[in-house]
Amino acid sequence: MYITGIKVNGFKNLKDISLSPHQKLNIFCGDNAQGKTNLIEAVWLCSGVRSFRSTKDKNMIGIDEDTLEIAVRFKDSIREQEAVIRMSRQNLKEKGCTLNGVRLRSVSKLFGSLDCVVFTPEDLELSKGSPDKRRQFLDLSAAQLKNSFKTVSDKYEQVLEQRNMLLKSIWTGRADKEELDVWDIQLSQLGAYVTLLRYNYSKKLAVYADKLYREISGGREKLILEYSSTVFENIEGRTDYKNDLAGEYLECLRKNRDEDIRLGFTGKGVHRDDLLAYVDGLSAREFASQGQNRSIALVLKLAQANILIDETGEAPVFLLDDVLSELDPSRQSFVLSKIDNMQVFITCCDENIPENKKGKFYRIKGGRIVRGKQGKEENNVSSSGK
Repeated sequence: MYITGIKVNGFKNLKDISLSPHQKLNIFCGDNAQGKTNLIEAVWLCSGVRSFRSTKDKNMIGIDEDTLEIAVRFKDSIREQEAVIRMSRQNLKEKGCTLNGVRLRSVSKLFGSLDCVVFTPEDLELSKGSPDKRRQFLDLSAAQLKNSFKTVSDKYEQVLEQRNMLLKSIWTGRADKEELDVWDIQLSQLGAYVTLLRYNYSKKLAVYADKLYREISGGREKLILEYSSTVFENIEGRTDYKNDLAGEYLECLRKNRDEDIRLGFTGKGVHRDDLLAYVDGLSAREFASQGQNRSIALVLKLAQANILIDETGEAPVFLLDDVLSELDPSRQSFVLSKIDNMQVFITCCDENIPENKKGKFYRIKGGRIVRGKQGKEENNVSSSGK
C-alpha cells in the first residue's frame, strides 16, 4: 500500500499543499513549527484514527482560515482510493468525510482503508511509559487486523463509563447495587472479546518483537512480551469468549462490586490490563536502560508493521515524525533497513538524508512546500544525500 497524492489546505498552518509522493522514501525537512508534523498528522487522520497529538477539532483549522480540506489518494494491490476530510469553523461538529466520493458518517469510518504505522518521539517512551499507552498501542494494532475490534472496544468504553457513573450513585445512596447487573453482563461480554483478541495479538507481537530485538542487540539479549490481565489468571488455549471467558469476567466484576462502589470506579478489567516486557528475565519498566527501552519501542512499532504485511499481504505506510534525530546512528540504520519495503514519510530539521536511498526531498517553510537548493520543489534523494 502506498500514497499516490496528498492535498492539504487550511489544516493548522498548511496552505496549498499538493504533492505526489515517491512510492518509497519521502523526506520533509524544515525548521521547527514550519508544518512538517502537521503534514504527517493530516495523513494520519485520513487513516481514520484520532490525532496522535490529541488535537481538538477547533484547533485543526488554521488561525486565518475558515475551512480545511485534506485529500489523500492511496493505492493497494487491488485499486486506488481517495479519502477526503473537510471542516468548517462555522460548524465544527459536522465533519465532511468521504471515501471514493461516498459520504461517511464520521472520520472513524475511514479506518481499515488506509493502513499506517506512525512513530513519534513520544512513542520512544512506549516501553517504560504508562500502561494506558501500551493498551492504546495494542488496541490500534489489533483493530488493524480485525475491524470489529474497534467497534467492540469503543462500546466497552461507553459501558464502562456508565458503570462508573452508577457506582458513584450507589455510593451516595441514589441507586441500588442490583442495578449493576445490566452493565456487568454487557461489560463482561465485551471485555472477554477484547481480552481474547488482545492476548492473541500479543502472542504474535512477542514472536516478531523478540526476533527484531535479538537483531538490534546483536544477539546479546532476549525480549519477552507478556499480556497481563487483571481478570484472568490463564488465557492460553481458551477461545470461548461468549461463555467461558465472559462468565469468569462477570464473576470477577461481581466479586469486586463492594470495592468498586467504595472507589467509585471499576478496578479490574481490560481497561486496567498491561503489556509487560522483560529483557533477559528482568522487567523493562524497572531495570531496562534508556537504550534498551528505546530498542523495545522500536521493535514494537516495526513488529506492528511486519504483522500487518504478513496478515493482510499489504505493507502499511510508515510515518516517522522526527524520530531519527532521537536515535543513535546504529538504531537509525536498523530502522531504515527494516522499513525499506514500505512507503516511508520522514520529517527532520536537517538535511542529513539517508544515503543510497531513492526518493523525494521536500522543504517546508511557513506551512508550504518551497523550492529547494536545486531550484525544484521535489528533489530526488541520491547517494550523495541531495
